[in-house]
This record gives sequence, structure tokens and C-alpha cells, in this order.
Amino acid sequence: MSEEIYLGIDLGAESGRVMAGAWNGRAMRVEELHRFSNGPVHVADTLRWDVLRLWTEIQNGLAVAAKRFGDAIVSVGVDTWGVDFVLLTKNGEMLGQPYHYRDARVAGMFEDAFRRVPRAEIFAQTGLQFMEINTLYQLLAWQRSHPELLAAADCLLMMPDFFHWCLCGSRVAEFTNATTSQCLNPLKRDWAWAMLKKLELPSRIFPKIVAPGTELGRLRESVSKRTGLGRIKVVAPPTHDTASAVAAIPTANTGRSDWAYISSGTWSLMGIEAADAVLTDRVLQLNYTNEGGIDGTFRVLKNISGLWLVQQCKKAFEAHGRNLDYAELTGLAEAAAGPHAIIDPDEGRLVNPPDMPAAMKALCRETNQPVPESEGALIRCALESLAAKYGAVLAGLEELAGNKIEVIHVVGGGSRNPLLNQLAANRCGRRLVAGPVETTVLGNVLSQARAAGELQSLAQMRQVVRSGSELQVFEPKL
Repeated sequence: MSEEIYLGIDLGAESGRVMAGAWNGRAMRVEELHRFSNGPVHVADTLRWDVLRLWTEIQNGLAVAAKRFGDAIVSVGVDTWGVDFVLLTKNGEMLGQPYHYRDARVAGMFEDAFRRVPRAEIFAQTGLQFMEINTLYQLLAWQRSHPELLAAADCLLMMPDFFHWCLCGSRVAEFTNATTSQCLNPLKRDWAWAMLKKLELPSRIFPKIVAPGTELGRLRESVSKRTGLGRIKVVAPPTHDTASAVAAIPTANTGRSDWAYISSGTWSLMGIEAADAVLTDRVLQLNYTNEGGIDGTFRVLKNISGLWLVQQCKKAFEAHGRNLDYAELTGLAEAAAGPHAIIDPDEGRLVNPPDMPAAMKALCRETNQPVPESEGALIRCALESLAAKYGAVLAGLEELAGNKIEVIHVVGGGSRNPLLNQLAANRCGRRLVAGPVETTVLGNVLSQARAAGELQSLAQMRQVVRSGSELQVFEPKL
């Protein structure tokens, strides 16, 4: 049987890829076609995303796909990080260069929001954990600093929705990414209109919400001509990258609550899959969150500042002439002599410090712990701290699930770090299954294949991943 090709555009905080998913009726093989860098751009004391360059790179990747696969290509879909967005006028003009979620303008927006709508009411209306990077507080920052632009806006498009608009002209919000905004009511599965009205945010900018697997349209004729692609379908996968990753978790226990996942990358997102959002007082106390998943499920999870600490240490080392890759850094960390300090990876001063090693050392001094001086000791501190946070979050997840979690699936780039995996297994006291690395892309392209009728269920999607992956098992060493 000849292969059908589904194109997955996967944009992360550090890089983007155009990937091909080749489906032969039984297995999905993924292949990278084009990779490009991503990251914040500093403009006049702000942090922005260069979405126009990203769109140029996406088109370059689509042109590669057209030359390689031609008429075998069925559809294309985009997944990205959450919370960030683009504002468009009625005529499709972009309003401003989109802000990066780490931009400092959101500092203090909690107080502004809670003066108008109490914290407990915001949680009851949205079910989301409180982080100032959430779309809600970014919009309030726009309201304060750029009211004229917000007044001119006709449509808010989350990042993957914006690139789908670039591809086919659709102006909708895909469910899984919309749930990261803290503007959506998970019980009604619609925007939290009453809360948004109290905050005086314009209702007109919030578009129709669609489910993963929705066909959004056909490729714009202009994009078709530039790339050499046919007028292929544009299909919304689970557009939040973690939602796509969780859709491809290689578990045989779909529909059960005895497993958890860690989507490990710049952020670590650790959670369980639930049929409905959990909006209890305990979830609010723990500051856990309810984000949408495939088939109307919810990801009850905690956002943890993951390998961001390692990435920023690596940049600091490079600034001092030490160009070490991640494997070398992990090796140095493994060899670092103890005892090892444990810090909170989500401490506010680690969000975007000018010097990550200096910030980590300062926290260790303040807590009377050994100060990591060497490169290996700093990376070991970061990994030990992440593993300790996983253990604490696991306890909360088991409380919310009402049962013991037997196994933890780690997917994404961090699943390739054997030291972190073993430390996590030790701290959690649970078997940890690592892999595959490409779950986000697999969830994206398998969702498209399912929309085309090639697969029938989420369990079947996960079976395809399980049978086609080499997984590593880490048993806890206590």
C-alpha cells in the first residue's frame, strides 16, 4: 500500500519544524523536513514573537514537502505552545507584533484582575491555574497599555489558530489551545462570557471554538502557488502541543486514571487525563489546572518550569566560552559530587533572570544549601530540583484522582535525558516509561489521519504509537 502523508507543523519555544507523517495503513512514520530556530525578539524593552519569520519558514518547509511527496499529501495542521496570541482587525491586519509570554508587562496584573473579579470566581469560571503569562492577564495588560489597539481588534487568534489563518483563512479557536487562555469555561466548553464582561474585555474578539479534528478549509490559492502544494485540507489537530503529545501517549489504559504523564521540554507539564474538568477547592488550593484534550477530555495538570533552567544555564556557559551540548552537560551533572541542593524551579526569580546560574546560586545561599559552583553541579541542581517537584506534584495528582498512579509516561525532548528520568523515578517511587520523543508530532499527524477516517479512536491512535516506538523503562531506586 502506498503511503499517505500528513504534514505536522510543530512550533516550540526554541525551534519549529515542518514534519511529515507517513501512514501505510498500519504504522505512522515521522520525518523531519525543515527545522528553524525560534525565540523571543527584544524590541524597545519588550519581548515579542517574530511570527512573520516563522510563517516564512513554515512556507519554506511546505515547499520541501511538496517536492518530496507531491500528490500524496492529504492535509496539514499546526500545534504550538499556549497562552500567546495575535490580534487581527476586521480586514485581516495584524495589530502590533505579538508579545512573548515572558514579557514583563504582565507583572502585577493579578491584582488588577482580582480587584474586579475575585480569584475564586475566576477559577470557578475557567478551572485554570494562576500564572501571569495566561492570555487573560496579557489582555488586561493590553487594556492598560494599548487600549486603542484592543479597541481596533476584531479577532483574537491563539498562535496555532493564527497560522491556520495564514494557511487557509479560518478565524476560529481550537478547543485545546483555547483552554490555556483562562478565558474559557470548561463546563460550558465556551468562552467565560460573564467573567470577560466584568473585566470589560471585548466579546467580539473571541472566535467560535472548534474541536480537534475539524477541517478548517483548503490551503489558500496563494500559498498553494508559493509552495507547490495542491489545495490540500487544513485540519486542526489538538493545537496545544501538550494536548497533541498526550494524544500520543503510548498507554494501553485509555479511560483509566492509574497513569500520569510528563510532557518534558522547556516546560514540564505533569498530569492525568480526565473525562471532565475538576473544579474543586482542592484544585484551586494546589494551583493545578484543567486544559482541554482530544475527544473532549481534560488534562488535569501542573505546569512546571522544566528544562528552561538547563537551557538558560547552557546559554550562560556559552557566553563565557563553554560550548557544551546537552549530552555533555548531563554527563557532567551525573559526575557531580553531592550533596545536591534542591530549589523550586518555579520560583519567581527563575522566570527570566539575566543570569540563570547566578539566580540559582543565590537561592541556594538563601536556603542554606550547598552552592553549586561548577557547570555539572548547576545542571545537577536543576535536574534534582525538577525531579523533586515531580514527586510533590504526583502526590497532588493521586489525591485528585482518588487512586494510586502506577506508571508515569515521560514524552518529549526531556525523555532523552536518562539522568532526569532516573531521578524522577526515584523521587516519585514509580515506574517511569520514557518515549517516544516525537509524541507531539505523532499526536498531530495521527489526529489528522483519524479525521481522514484512517483511525477510529484515541485508543487506536495510542496503539499505533505503542507498537511503533522503542520505550525505556526506569524503575525507582530508593
